[in-house]
Amino acid sequence: MRVLTSVSVLVAALAATAVPAQVEGVNLTGQYKCVAACAGEGDAFITQYGWQLNVTSEAGVPSRAWVEYPGRIWVEQAWQGAMYSTDGNTIQFDRGTIWQRIPEPPPSSPRRRK
Repeated sequence: MRVLTSVSVLVAALAATAVPAQVEGVNLTGQYKCVAACAGEGDAFITQYGWQLNVTSEAGVPSRAWVEYPGRIWVEQAWQGAMYSTDGNTIQFDRGTIWQRIPEPPPSSPRRRK
């Protein structure tokens, strides 16, 4: 009976840790350019750790943020939410600011030696 209970607890713990990764789905980590209703002229940055985010706005203001549910984040310092696209390339804030992800440059090919 004890073995069965231990196995049940282990299976439940594994299932609980696997669910957030499936629900989250999109990696928002990256550099963004503000394209509408901008507070500054710099680039914005997001670093994602599971459901937790570190955000720096285009005005350079850092903030904690988190995924409220898939498709929506809450940015604490700005005191507003935002919807993100299914591919994570566009983030539209409740007050009208829009960020577009800046694509990462492709890795440079290694030079061949002669």
